Amino acid sequence: MKKILSGSAVAALCVAFVSEAAATEWNASVWGKRRAFTEHVEKLSELVSEKTNGDFTINVSYGGLSKPRENLDGIEIGAFEMAQFCAGYHRDKNRAITVLELPFLGVNNLDEEVAVSHAVYDHPAVKDEMAQWNARIIMTSPMPQYNIVGTGDPRDELAEFEGMRVRATGGLGKAFEAVGGVPTSVPATEAFNAMESGVVDTVAFAQHAHLSFGTINEADWWTANLNPGTVNCPVVVNIDAYEALPAEHREALDSSIDEAIDHYLANYGSLLDQWDSVLDEKGVAKVQIDDAVIAEFRTKAADPIRAQWIEDMSAQGIPAQDLYDLVQSTLEQQRSGN
Repeated sequence: MKKILSGSAVAALCVAFVSEAAATEWNASVWGKRRAFTEHVEKLSELVSEKTNGDFTINVSYGGLSKPRENLDGIEIGAFEMAQFCAGYHRDKNRAITVLELPFLGVNNLDEEVAVSHAVYDHPAVKDEMAQWNARIIMTSPMPQYNIVGTGDPRDELAEFEGMRVRATGGLGKAFEAVGGVPTSVPATEAFNAMESGVVDTVAFAQHAHLSFGTINEADWWTANLNPGTVNCPVVVNIDAYEALPAEHREALDSSIDEAIDHYLANYGSLLDQWDSVLDEKGVAKVQIDDAVIAEFRTKAADPIRAQWIEDMSAQGIPAQDLYDLVQSTLEQQRSGN
């Protein structure tokens, strides 16, 4: 005997099919554990779900989808739709944005870091290079200037950096190398083991990472004001996945980026406010490097490394001088309030 659906039942089924078809589920590949460095990704996930009544969800995976150094490769092949990576992990794949990892750029705070990063991300050369990996950068992961933790006596003279084995990537690694250090670029997740086993003497991180990856627990001292630079870690989306989003979902994502960054900055500010108490709690000495030592470091590292970077990148067809000038002009605009 045939069963005939009523008009209302048919309508309900149609609505259900439409809702199912309109639902979007993305996976985001990050690493480590949830921490200040990933709060904007978490907030973005929360916001897009709220704005779409749960029709657009972003599942944040901490290492379950890819290794940190392979996140950009995963984006290229569409293994997941969103990912975070750091430029220093594969400088050959993201040459243009390594301008943001040059030592002693002069960035003073996280707001300035956001401004210069997003200005560089909007440059056509950066967009073109990222498109080669089917990637679109949507936001930065702003971090303060890196400082180092170490064991034993503090290294507060430049001569003491000679032979120092330091976990430092990108431009930071080159800066320490310029003053006799021996940089290694082990992933953040391996930094504690490298320090504990003596593979490295010191580790260069921003504050949140010293906490999250446990290097602060091995440390006897921390440099409060060395500030040689930082790393740049964008959040990217797969271009095909982004362009395939329904208009309302793309709008939910785009309109949530500034909110996610604001949340990140507020959260990170709270961590910085508590940093001195963290040092006290863990018995880590706060080392102030003499201004003359920092000036000597800058002289040996900043100008030569910048000049070499501009020469090398220009030879590869990257508008290096233009990118460096963009960083400086953005800093000027940011400080003038324009």
